[in-house]
Amino acid sequence: MNYARNPLQPDNPANAIDPASLLNSLGEAVVAVAADNRIRFVNHAAEELLGAGAPLLNGQSLNDLIPSDAPLISIVEQCRRTGASVAVSEVHLESPRIGSHDVDLRAICWSEDPDVVILTLRERSMARQIDRQMIQRGAARSVTAMAAMLAHEVKNPLSGIRGAAQLLEDVVDADNQQLTQLICDETDRIVALVDRMDSFADDRPLARDAVNIHEVLDHVRRLAENGFARHLRIVELYDPSLPPVYGSRDQLVQVFLNLIKNAAEAAPDTKGEIQLMTRYRHGIRLTVAGGAEHVELPLEITVRDNGAGVPDDIKSCLFDPFVSTKQNGTGLGLALVAKIVDDHGGLIEVRSVPRRTEFRVLLPKQPNLRGPGK
Repeated sequence: MNYARNPLQPDNPANAIDPASLLNSLGEAVVAVAADNRIRFVNHAAEELLGAGAPLLNGQSLNDLIPSDAPLISIVEQCRRTGASVAVSEVHLESPRIGSHDVDLRAICWSEDPDVVILTLRERSMARQIDRQMIQRGAARSVTAMAAMLAHEVKNPLSGIRGAAQLLEDVVDADNQQLTQLICDETDRIVALVDRMDSFADDRPLARDAVNIHEVLDHVRRLAENGFARHLRIVELYDPSLPPVYGSRDQLVQVFLNLIKNAAEAAPDTKGEIQLMTRYRHGIRLTVAGGAEHVELPLEITVRDNGAGVPDDIKSCLFDPFVSTKQNGTGLGLALVAKIVDDHGGLIEVRSVPRRTEFRVLLPKQPNLRGPGK
């Protein structure tokens, strides 16, 4: 009699593949739910989605994580009752325990025990993140072209205007000297704005190296605590095993200095708090800017504040140039952040509700490193 050979258990046991490790490498969340709706297995992606580790999740009931009337519960019961797989798009999961997520869901009964339902969940936010990445790249390119144009067509003529105003100041009466000074002040202001945009026009290849992101965050935190954020509490929640980022230290300092400064300005004066968090995320791969190569973006750095939140009407265009929530803001800070992150082949996203705004930056790790701490 011929028996089918399990490809995960080859003839040589030394070459066997551990099924749990295989599931942990997937970008989709995988959850096994027993007959009593208690969780029996979660992979790494499911830990990230549900916001807790396997030791805490295994043995818990789904009803402890999400409301009993949630669509997910009825889908599990339907799958178990009919024995047929169920696939549903855009299922909303929300509870204080796991936050808010929109997922594409598939449920199937395990062949070895029909009462066990295997769930796979793909968070739909990743599709939106990729769309936003394309928008951010377009915004960065438009600002780059605008910066080059302004430097040539605006900055040079402004020098002539300012020089003419200074000459007029010597021949006009005292009342009109105020007008010439106003011309000089305004031309200086516009030149300063154009100078800020010069950073967008730098299209030189990015000089990269292994960067310890915790050293970058520590440097920026010290700058903040001795300056614009001295009145705030800054909390660090770091994954100490995080491998190095593949990037430019100086530009990453610029990214997180801008994000932490924005967080400090948004946080309330009383009990204001900024949280800096790092973690390793599995399964995030995006196309490198300007090429067809795919890179992993497992390094997640989050800057969270407890301010009023981003207005709904500008969330979709927050990284566009000249969009700002500040009364006197230029709207170039986040546009520059988006450009630098894109130059690294990374991704930035914002999630904001009142009292909780998060900017999450996903970056590549140093090549030839397999995972946390390696």
